[in-house]
Amino acid sequence: MDGEHYAPVVREALIELPYEFAVAVLIGGTEKLREGADYGVPVESDVEVAIASYRPDVVVDLSDEPVLGPLERFALASRVLAQGLPYVGADFRLDPPERLPFELPSIAVVGTGKRVGKTAVTGHLARLVAQTRRVVVVAMGRGGPSEPEVITVPPTVDALVELSRSGRHAASDHLETAALTGVETVGCRRCGGGLAGAVATSNVSEGAAVAVGLAPDLVVFDGSGAALPPIAAARTIVVVGGQQDAAVVAGYLNTYRLLLADLVIVTMAERPSGWEDVRAAVAGVVRPGTRIVGTVLRPRPIADVRGRSVAYFSTAPEAAHAVLAEHLGGVYGANVVHVSGNLANRDQLRAELAGVEADIFLIELKAAAVDVVAEVALVRGVEVVLAANDLVSAESDADLDEMLLEVAKFDP
Repeated sequence: MDGEHYAPVVREALIELPYEFAVAVLIGGTEKLREGADYGVPVESDVEVAIASYRPDVVVDLSDEPVLGPLERFALASRVLAQGLPYVGADFRLDPPERLPFELPSIAVVGTGKRVGKTAVTGHLARLVAQTRRVVVVAMGRGGPSEPEVITVPPTVDALVELSRSGRHAASDHLETAALTGVETVGCRRCGGGLAGAVATSNVSEGAAVAVGLAPDLVVFDGSGAALPPIAAARTIVVVGGQQDAAVVAGYLNTYRLLLADLVIVTMAERPSGWEDVRAAVAGVVRPGTRIVGTVLRPRPIADVRGRSVAYFSTAPEAAHAVLAEHLGGVYGANVVHVSGNLANRDQLRAELAGVEADIFLIELKAAAVDVVAEVALVRGVEVVLAANDLVSAESDADLDEMLLEVAKFDP
């Protein structure tokens, strides 16, 4: 409630509405606020304190402009959802995404949007922890299998093409992770995504049960776009794209996602790009003590490309193409003759492929990498090589692996 409403009006509303009110929180406004105003219930000044003290089942919003404009309302809603409670107003209801209990040590890797490098973070984390512990990744995607699918052997390009020809999505996240990390994965699917990250339908709960049966030391749940895995993982890593709008990253119900974070990784933190504005916006939202690290993504061919002419196919924006070509040449000795960012645009991809000649088609395992690029390569007799996206710290004083291992540390 706010002080822009006359106290007797609020008091009578609390009686009229179909709830048993335990406490009210005064969030601001003074125009109609008088000393000694009686609301008929105790009054607190902090939402989290009121929730901890009174343990309500729901939070009801009786405020309005100018105290709660749209941005302020989403911010307050995010704080309430982070406490696990529904947030209800005159014409809306926001519920925290359902997250089922999970018995094993677990980490959720979630994003504030699509194409922010979330799967690359999952792969880096899985490879790192798998050096000393048994790791299973449970990945959900919009093109995942109808039943949870365990991948124990990294799929080859030929195997992926065969899957694609059978009608499957051969670039689903669990296949990408298995192919590029060698870590055992469980593939799942989801459909739909809510404002706070809930999924409309998924088979992730079944996939989680499959993961338990594999007896891992750690399970990593890979989100999908901005949708959250419907599992109450013990820890959460939130992945933010440095190219995203700072107001979107830290506002609306991305505030809720950031309030879940034990670590925030900002990807695509190229210089100069303005990613520092994104970092600052995130820092203004996360819980005290939550670490934030800027990173860049760099392609790593999983086969030798030295001295060969290479066409690299990715989803990277055009502004990054020169940097990626320079990296592939300088680190891996490739003669890069073409860089494409059109894996997510099949029409443009087919058009540009007509003019591309190279010894090797190097592909990110995304979107049309298999059903378009690999198929064209097979017709022409061009070698196809998969590329991982390595995560590299963009901050010289930040030890990325140390941060990840700290999040992945669980008592025996």
